[in-house]
Amino acid sequence: MAAQSNIYAGVAGYVGRPDEKGSVGVFRRAADGGEWQHVLTHLETHTVLVHPTDPSVVFAGTMDGVWRSTDRGATFQRANFPDKGKQIWSFLVDSRDAKRIYAGGSPVDVYRSDDCGASWRRLPNPGIKDRATAPFAVRVMRMVQHPTRPNEIYAALEVNGVIRTTDGGETWEDCSADLLRLSELPHLKSKIVSDTFAEGMLDGHAITISPADPDALVLACRMGLFRSADKGRSWQDMEMKRFSPITYGRDVKVAPQDPKTMYCALSVAASSKDGGLYRSQDAGKTWKRFDKVQVHGTIMSVGLHQTDPKQVYIGARYQGEVFGTQDGGETWASMPLPGPVKDVYSVACG
Repeated sequence: MAAQSNIYAGVAGYVGRPDEKGSVGVFRRAADGGEWQHVLTHLETHTVLVHPTDPSVVFAGTMDGVWRSTDRGATFQRANFPDKGKQIWSFLVDSRDAKRIYAGGSPVDVYRSDDCGASWRRLPNPGIKDRATAPFAVRVMRMVQHPTRPNEIYAALEVNGVIRTTDGGETWEDCSADLLRLSELPHLKSKIVSDTFAEGMLDGHAITISPADPDALVLACRMGLFRSADKGRSWQDMEMKRFSPITYGRDVKVAPQDPKTMYCALSVAASSKDGGLYRSQDAGKTWKRFDKVQVHGTIMSVGLHQTDPKQVYIGARYQGEVFGTQDGGETWASMPLPGPVKDVYSVACG
């Protein structure tokens, strides 16, 4: 339970505040209390993954490839990763083989390991045309594997929509045509950093599939949550405004223990002072506010425990804000990182 678990936070660079100083990397803390430890100190870290079947193995997606721990996050070493200076933004563990792991990069590339992350190879480049010109390269923000067709994997891209493979990552196809159609609607137009008003719909942050509704793909993007029931050919607005006053979608995940339970992190914008964690118990049909805290930055990440459904954590962008519940949402605790730190991008536990 909580006494056997750790909480991890990945910290990377500031957005729009280049002169501010702060730490980056990976922080670790025992879930049952104690001080945070700064366990990876010198690399911006965009994502942290606790291996779902072996919590002694922890991965950090950094600005220099994949870093890996085999001692529950006490120490990290750079994996045998082929490309120097490659940003890693996402991980996916194959449901058929826990030693097979995918990593998503920026600029867009997908990597695969067949030895539990010790070594990696770059798969063929997805070859998807950029649909927006932004001040950063496109990022593979999240990947999800279809529950019953494991060679079928979807990836959410920032800022370039959604792509799909049906052969385990050897080839990819674009699933963004209908997102572009939706972006022509006045309330779904958004242009902040690029050259197109389709930017908001293409600003993919997370993607998931509930085994309780295996043909419903759920995308979290700047304009909210969107659902596809036909492999990404068409998309429908889930109209999160029915449940929340804020709709910027940063994260969406399915509870490992209950396929009908989903969590999504909603905020005002990429740089905001508010946000909330929402939970669905009917595979995404309806949502209710789940957290009982007031964040002071955009909620960037939801951390779910693989075996203990009562543990849920969130990380908000500014001031090292991390909050969590260990009793299924009844009570919440603040557990801020020791400052100053740069922006929280990811939280994980296990």
